[in-house]
Amino acid sequence: MYKITIIAGARPNFMKIAPIIHAIQKAKQDHGDMDYRLVHTGQHYDKNMSGSFFEQLEIPEPHVNLECSGGTQAEQTAAIMVSFEKELMANPADLVLVVGDVTSTMACALVAQKLHTKVAHVEGGIRSDDWSMPEEINRLVTDSITNYFFTTSETANTNLKQSGVKDNQIFFVGNTMIDTLLKQRPNFTEPKVWNALGLEEGNYIVMTLHRPANVDEESQLKDMIDEIIANTQDLPLVFPVHPRTAKILERLNISHSRLHTVEPLSYLEFNFLVERAKAVITDSGGITEEASIMRVPCLTLRDNTERPETITLGTNELVGTHPEKLKPYLDTLFAGNWKKGNDIPLWDGKTAHRIVECLKKLK
Repeated sequence: MYKITIIAGARPNFMKIAPIIHAIQKAKQDHGDMDYRLVHTGQHYDKNMSGSFFEQLEIPEPHVNLECSGGTQAEQTAAIMVSFEKELMANPADLVLVVGDVTSTMACALVAQKLHTKVAHVEGGIRSDDWSMPEEINRLVTDSITNYFFTTSETANTNLKQSGVKDNQIFFVGNTMIDTLLKQRPNFTEPKVWNALGLEEGNYIVMTLHRPANVDEESQLKDMIDEIIANTQDLPLVFPVHPRTAKILERLNISHSRLHTVEPLSYLEFNFLVERAKAVITDSGGITEEASIMRVPCLTLRDNTERPETITLGTNELVGTHPEKLKPYLDTLFAGNWKKGNDIPLWDGKTAHRIVECLKKLK
């Protein structure tokens, strides 16, 4: 039996591993020679990750939760390593599969290699080249000790080859986040705010801001929101707010009749809003992927992106973090001249199947 330990540390990780688990379960049913153990490091506490979260997305409950939340970057990395070392020694695996770029990804890859267990990285090779982002450090460290890379784009393949990774370690398979999106699209759920705010399809904008560069500098956050309000005509702005950001908004006394701050939404509710929005204004990487597949205009308030294919092929534009740069993009949007977007290679809902086919060969 080929045993795979799968690591998830934050809500987006579960979206990425759900289709892989389904594909492994099918392989086990068909051939009986592959099984998995799902380890939740507990890195991010998220009240939206209740039993219904696992039920809605048809993700099995984790076999174990290491409950390593809180602390500084170093404290959290150390806590995850200590806990996961005990877990992996008690439940040995042939392969540890890590996803994305959170602290758990890096910490568990380190532990696995020190215990002489092979590591595969789903979303290997993506780069922002911005070392001020903790995620970029996590990517660089993880990829430097990974055996097999499951990649989302040719850009990621090139990044890995340039760092010395051999061709036979790289498997270009696509994007498992899109597997989940396409599978769950028929199940998107109307959130309460739809009727409460009288929203209409194509007639509102969804906002998300959470990166420290945008929300921790209070005057910068105020200027950015003022600029968004000034250049979005009379459209409602729906802003699901992280509790940390909510406190800052409260302190700054930011309010406007069109700006609607709402509680964080579930995956199915949030994407219901994105799919029907005129546009999304965000600093999240994952949302740029989903918006591109749903052909929704996306304005990214960052100076760099690790997902360049959402710009070259998708509906995303990199606006930057200076508020004054926003207006020309919003003018293009309201003039009806936003790019339509194209298909992104292998972002087709079949990525997890390709990953499991590769795993069969690796075993």
